[in-house]
Amino acid sequence: MPTKLIAGKTVQVNEEGFMTDPYEWNQEIAVELAKEEGITELTPAHWKVIEFCRQAAKDTGKAPTLRAITTKAGIPTKDLFALFPKGPAKKVARIAGLGKPEGCV
Repeated sequence: MPTKLIAGKTVQVNEEGFMTDPYEWNQEIAVELAKEEGITELTPAHWKVIEFCRQAAKDTGKAPTLRAITTKAGIPTKDLFALFPKGPAKKVARIAGLGKPEGCV
């Protein structure tokens, strides 16, 4: 399995760049991954979504879908797209150190 150096820490990733072990994740890694996704600053609103996704993945064993994020976290779809443009479920999963959500291409 490939590895990648992110925020000074070597982590395991898959061929698409998603971390494969969510326990290797930390907030510094999230900041660096967000920058790679074009998000220069993680605001409290970003962290709310990231923390929801990490907890949902811990509970279910997989990253939540866009629909799960909007309905269960109470984040309107429009707001989610504003926070994580062009594919929010996939972006937030990557930033949160989770695998790619089911249904994402």
